Amino acid sequence: MQSVKVKVKSHEDFLIESLKDPEEAAAYVSAVFEEEKPEPELLPLCLGHVAAALGGEGDRQWVKDFGASDKSLAVYELAVWLDSLGLKLTVDVQYSEKFMADFREAQQDIANGDVVPFERR
Repeated sequence: MQSVKVKVKSHEDFLIESLKDPEEAAAYVSAVFEEEKPEPELLPLCLGHVAAALGGEGDRQWVKDFGASDKSLAVYELAVWLDSLGLKLTVDVQYSEKFMADFREAQQDIANGDVVPFERR
């Protein structure tokens, strides 16, 4: 019988791979803000995952420094205060100017009927 080697991704590897999608990353950070009883270590851990997925070495160092301070507690306090006002702290994707221009152009093409229908083969 021949042995087969299979590479298995860890949960963290899979998570970081999924966070390369900016919308997934934004939802992940926003979910941490919504924790009812947040642990101070949770936000730096979350930000570390996002930095590994989307950032560089400078971003990972920033998260390390952030985690070593009391800043995460201040962020949670802000989230709780906003919640008391009926608001919530969220993270959203910042789209590039080119993306937005392309999007508006596509919307205009649809409105003008200039879009060629997709043909299945």
